[in-house]
Amino acid sequence: MLRSLFTGISGLRAHQQMLDVTSNNIANVNTAGYKSSSTVFEDTLSQTISGAGAPAGVNGGTNPTQVGLGVQLAGTSINFSQGSNQYTGRTSDLLINGDGFFVLNNGGQQTFSRAGSFSLDSAGHLVAPDGAIVQSATGGDLDLSALSSGTYKSWSVTTSGVVNGVDATGATTALGTIAMATFANPGGLMKSGDSQYQASANSGAAQIGAPNTGGRGSLTPGYLEMSNVDLAAELTNLIISERGFQANSRVITTSDEVLQSLISLKN
Repeated sequence: MLRSLFTGISGLRAHQQMLDVTSNNIANVNTAGYKSSSTVFEDTLSQTISGAGAPAGVNGGTNPTQVGLGVQLAGTSINFSQGSNQYTGRTSDLLINGDGFFVLNNGGQQTFSRAGSFSLDSAGHLVAPDGAIVQSATGGDLDLSALSSGTYKSWSVTTSGVVNGVDATGATTALGTIAMATFANPGGLMKSGDSQYQASANSGAAQIGAPNTGGRGSLTPGYLEMSNVDLAAELTNLIISERGFQANSRVITTSDEVLQSLISLKN
């Protein structure tokens, strides 16, 4: 069979994967804290028809002759640039300005997130929509159960992540500090769903501490970080992936026509 058939198939597969990544970005255009991804292609193995030859005497050197065997997905990269700010007015909604991730306990699994849409549960935990518990900068659960005792009339969060309870006289009491994590290589994090990430062998260990310390960003209560998806760029990528898919489809059609011509020689 012609090599071009299989080369065309690899092109279809790669551009389908590009389309998958692009469509996921577009689907999450309004997802709080979402970070867009992009695809990186690379060529596959090449068949060597003849090797290189060194210059010898009066003869010059010759370059190798190789025929490529297609394309493949080299990887996907996450764009961690800051998304736009959306005002919500909710005390429990938090936006990270700068680097860092919220630290969560999701069913015993430590996860990390840029999405700061939180709320208080009946046990006094600050939780994500899926029930993952926001962790304290000093380790363990961020315990805000005192807020349900009636002692405090309201509560607030500072830019440094300190949760303050405010009593009837207006006096404030620090109840805990929200944890934030940074990584040597955020691009190595693995998406685990629910707008959360898990550390991997290439992300480095989480460096956990309080906001506004150790290169970690600050917090802005009452706001959410929106998706950083550039819709114009993603729609352009849709066109690019579609045309790439169509062009590779044409390669397969042309290869089939060549094969049909060869088969018809027998008749």
